[in-house]
Amino acid sequence: MGSGIAQVAATAGHRVVLADADPNAVQRARDGVAKALTRDVEKGRLPAGGDATVLGRITFVEGVNNLAAFAHVGLALEAIVERLDAKKALFGALETVVSDDAILATNTSSLPVAAIGSGCKRPERVVGVHFFNPAPVMPLVEIVPSLATAPAIVGTARALVDSWKKTTVLTSDTPGFIVNRVARPFYGESIRMYEEGIADVATIDWAMKTLGGFRMGPFELMDFIGHDVNFVVTRSVFEGLSFDPRYRPSVTQQRLLEAGWLGRKSGRGFYDYRPGATTPPPNEDRALGQQIVDRTVAMLVNEAVDAVLMRVATPRDIDLAMTKGVNYPKGLIAWGEEIGMATVLGRLEALYAEYGEDRYRPSALLRRVVRDERSLLA
Repeated sequence: MGSGIAQVAATAGHRVVLADADPNAVQRARDGVAKALTRDVEKGRLPAGGDATVLGRITFVEGVNNLAAFAHVGLALEAIVERLDAKKALFGALETVVSDDAILATNTSSLPVAAIGSGCKRPERVVGVHFFNPAPVMPLVEIVPSLATAPAIVGTARALVDSWKKTTVLTSDTPGFIVNRVARPFYGESIRMYEEGIADVATIDWAMKTLGGFRMGPFELMDFIGHDVNFVVTRSVFEGLSFDPRYRPSVTQQRLLEAGWLGRKSGRGFYDYRPGATTPPPNEDRALGQQIVDRTVAMLVNEAVDAVLMRVATPRDIDLAMTKGVNYPKGLIAWGEEIGMATVLGRLEALYAEYGEDRYRPSALLRRVVRDERSLLA
């Protein structure tokens, strides 16, 4: 991720310093950026010779102990291991090196920005700048101010990333921010239907792609992300939101992780990727498939509406985040209004009545929107 962000900044014309504690990782980053830039020239995204020009803007530094190389940067953005102690320690060290007006940015996807900045003498200049992988390709960046972040820092960071031709959204410093919070039902409800025997993984993936319009089915996507990442994010959001049942991790996915079946990277996950392995074809029953889509989309819309209620972000930024960050076919709030929020509410109430689980509780804001017959996007 760090090398991808460095490539984005260098392509935008900035001088960049890229460091890693592992010398091998530095060499891999150099090779990876060079290869990506060569491909950009071949595809016409850069002019002839542009790859060498962009690569020449990046200084590769071995060892994060060599922080003196960052003395003159205007923005120091970390993309290290997702551990609070490591990020706090790095920012504490960086703060003694960079100039007083430098911004300290974190690419964290699951840790509180406030906690990361709490180890700094000047937490007001710490802000979340969360890219999506691969950073050169994915357009979305979540800008995440903490309670302590100065408004001027937020504006400067957002304007800078906008100038890199990225799409920025502003989100509060809550577990999962926008995308990783709102997307949880895409995975969790699909696993729940699989666990109940409503449909197998191939059928659910087929339904969500063919009838729902999603680029990847939930099980394909979890295998692609890796269960060591996807499950951990779900658990982090669950714990961060006081163990709300809507975000409860699946034992089924936990067992895959415990078995080392991490998805594509390990050769097995929900699907078997080993040579010669086959997958039974999906059941292309359109009525069943539509039930799967309707149930999942209702959960997703409810989650998006509840994120508005809890002031995670504005309705428009939530819709923008889900289309640009995870390639959903439609913004979820716009999708809910297209279906009819009353219809979405009815589906959730039916699920709640059937299961009696708080997992299916409709958002209070969804009830208000239906009662008042109003639009969140008006």
